[in-house]
Amino acid sequence: MCGIVGYVGNGETDAIDVLLNGLSSLEYRGYDSTGVAVANGALRVHKREGEFSALESTLPTESLRGDSIGIGHTRWSTHGPPSDANAHPHTDSENRVAVVHNGIVENYQALRDELTAEGVDFESETDTEVIPHLIGQALSAGAAPETAFRRAIDRLEGSYAVAAVFASSDEIYAARQESPLVLGIGDDGYYLASDAPAFIDYTDRVVYLEDGQFARLSPGEFVVTDANGTVVDTTVETLEWDAEDAGKSGYDHYMLKEINEQPTALRQCLRGRVDGLSSTVELAELADLEPSWPVQFVACGTSYHAAMFGAELLRERGVPAQTFLASEYDADRVLVGESTLVVGVTQSGETADTMRALREANRAGARTVAVTNTVGSSAARECDHALYIRAGPEICVAATKTFASQQVALTLLACRLSDASTHDVVQALRDVPDQVQHVLDTSRASEIAAEYVDSDAFFFIGRGHQYPVALEGALKMKEITYRHAEGFAAGELKHGPMALVSEETPVFAVVIGDGERAHKTVSNVKEVEARDAPVVAVTDGQTDVERYADRVLKVPASNDVAGAITANVQLQLVSYWVANELGRSIDKPRHLAKSVTVE
Repeated sequence: MCGIVGYVGNGETDAIDVLLNGLSSLEYRGYDSTGVAVANGALRVHKREGEFSALESTLPTESLRGDSIGIGHTRWSTHGPPSDANAHPHTDSENRVAVVHNGIVENYQALRDELTAEGVDFESETDTEVIPHLIGQALSAGAAPETAFRRAIDRLEGSYAVAAVFASSDEIYAARQESPLVLGIGDDGYYLASDAPAFIDYTDRVVYLEDGQFARLSPGEFVVTDANGTVVDTTVETLEWDAEDAGKSGYDHYMLKEINEQPTALRQCLRGRVDGLSSTVELAELADLEPSWPVQFVACGTSYHAAMFGAELLRERGVPAQTFLASEYDADRVLVGESTLVVGVTQSGETADTMRALREANRAGARTVAVTNTVGSSAARECDHALYIRAGPEICVAATKTFASQQVALTLLACRLSDASTHDVVQALRDVPDQVQHVLDTSRASEIAAEYVDSDAFFFIGRGHQYPVALEGALKMKEITYRHAEGFAAGELKHGPMALVSEETPVFAVVIGDGERAHKTVSNVKEVEARDAPVVAVTDGQTDVERYADRVLKVPASNDVAGAITANVQLQLVSYWVANELGRSIDKPRHLAKSVTVE
């Protein structure tokens, strides 16, 4: 979602170069307009609707050099459509302060009405614009920049990450509440961003702001304070990845690169956590976590499908587990107590709906675990425990390697929380990275994509561990191709969805293993075949499903858990190649954002 970047330097680096580089690095978050503001005795603000290139092509870059203080923004619309006027930064009426903001100001209408009654003219439809006008009021009353900024923030209700620059100051002021904000500590100055990739080219040393904290960045120092202005101690952490990790490495799209990075990501997730000799699982992060139940998973989107996979694993190992869409989770209506373990699955660790659900669980007295990719994220800090999936940076909006890593991490968690034998699971997991590599090396997904690219719709079916994979396969197809796609529990086809099946609707059937569920799915495939719909079987060959399929995507034979991971890779590749055939914006699909930080 919206992205913030800021820089205060000592004069050796031009702020505009840092801002443009940062905005380019934040494109993956999803956005519909961009803008910058630089300060040097006066504010110069430039902003444009559309992609970053629209701003870059009209920016008087050379005339902005020499300034070492500035802020930039990529906007994802919430209040008001994409337009030049609604793009950030926003200023007060006298152009004394410029503000960028992520999140939602829930009381903005009351503030706007109040300011309008006092004679303030608004130039945009955004909730953000109330902030610079509140600051402007305080400046007119004689307040210093920092005091004016704090007074304005005190008036806000909702979630926000806010940064402001002043014409009269060589400092950036920032504050955070339920929306991520991270400081970068460099040799030539200080950086500010909603996500570290915005400044990873310049420094890998970071400080994560907590809710309710303020930051003041000047050429010579940074100071973090609480809501009362008291200086708080901060910890400088070093990121374990660099700018090269976030490049395309010769691939046409980040998505294809990240699909191909999955063997490495899975090895990283497993490293030091499984003992092949004893077939045991050791999770150092959860060493002091006492197994308890029921287990409740809360998540959104792709992470919700991973959570469904995790809950299924726990249930088959004798642990009661449920999965909730985080946006629908209500601790007052769900049985939550001190014995409940609530697991929030969120690749960014900042997903607003998931964070709200976890906070409700904490207030209800439950123990909480964050399963996340992001060290230092809100989820990691606010939960009792954090289990990192170790996937490395993922730039494409559509999640691929983080889903596979979530599948593996949740498998390890299921082993940790149950008393059932881990031998078969550990042996299967050890082989998964190589099996994924085999799929990548041998997949015929591009051929199948070319054959079915003009289909009316795409259906995906599976049972048990393969049901979440079917849902995820459909989601990937929707996200990056913009074609209609649906995932179903295979047995549900005959209870309504079969009415949609036709010769123009290929059905992707995930059939893994030789158990009862697999054979029942084969029966569902026969029902589809009888209605002349093309069938693509994603299978390890342990059933005779290939006899009834028009095309086959093969995965190595293993067990249901490993098969769910490798089958998912085949479906990722199908979606990618369909989108590629259609010429879609694969890494930045329309209307979507990488990290959804508003409810």
